[in-house]
Amino acid sequence: MKKYIIPILVLFISFNTFSQSKKDKIKALKVSFLTERLELTQEEAQQFWPVYNAYDDITNQIKHEDLKKIRYEIKENIDTLSDERSTELLNQIATAENKLHEEDVILNKKLKKIISPKKIILLKIAEEDFKHKLFEQWKKMKHDGKKP
Repeated sequence: MKKYIIPILVLFISFNTFSQSKKDKIKALKVSFLTERLELTQEEAQQFWPVYNAYDDITNQIKHEDLKKIRYEIKENIDTLSDERSTELLNQIATAENKLHEEDVILNKKLKKIISPKKIILLKIAEEDFKHKLFEQWKKMKHDGKKP
């Protein structure tokens, strides 16, 4: 456990010193975190990252464009939404969530040719751990009065 905490701590501390955009910083941290947690060989990493990055780009687009627009419309108009429009929005949410699920299935199928099924499961766990650590770091920075 200690061997994971120190590199992560160093990465989060260096988080503020990068001259990259926030998205690039987070992506670099995620790459480092996942590579370490999955213990990818050089050969695995060379095959894994192009597949994973393509998946990540597509799912981020769905989450941050499609779903974000829907959430914004709901937030701004919740008091005046008709049942008809609410139904349309629910259908759009379901469509976006189905796209995300389809991308997960496609990723798993592709990764089975690159890494072991156990490493695919470890990937799912590591992704959740990364999100949790990132959120905790954000909360800490916000609590300490630093700009996240």
